[in-house]
Amino acid sequence: MAAGTGHFGLPDHGGALDSDEYHRHAREAAAFYNAWFLDLEDGGIYFNVLANGIPYLAGGNERAKGSHSMSGYHSFELCYLAAVYTNFLITKHPMDFYFKPLPNSFPDGILRVAPDILPPGSVAIASVEIDGQPYENFDAQQLTVQLPDTQERVKVKVRLIPTH
Repeated sequence: MAAGTGHFGLPDHGGALDSDEYHRHAREAAAFYNAWFLDLEDGGIYFNVLANGIPYLAGGNERAKGSHSMSGYHSFELCYLAAVYTNFLITKHPMDFYFKPLPNSFPDGILRVAPDILPPGSVAIASVEIDGQPYENFDAQQLTVQLPDTQERVKVKVRLIPTH
């Protein structure tokens, strides 16, 4: 392992708060999820587990894993959050986010693109495209895009970059 790196070659700090303690908590949380939310016997994912890892089976349909929300929610959430926090706070990689807002669906036509709760100032908009063309009407620090005044749906691509 190289000096200054931790597990999986990641920097030895806790991302948002630059703390070994928080980095340890993040690893423990991921390990808890992988150990207890995944149903290794029947496949799928438990929708709820107790603090000790025992599945919370209240309604009787948890083992069937038949609903769309139960089968995907925790997988989607963990994947999304792992990508956001790892890319921005640990490995310092940019990410592209895609939107296709309905016309007139945002107050004042402002699309807020912050991906999740991140430390203030930790990411900024590097570039925006509307329907594949460069677009300059955005506030990089406030993480907002002023949508064009149109009655058509537009495809918005926003590249966010870590700032420190």
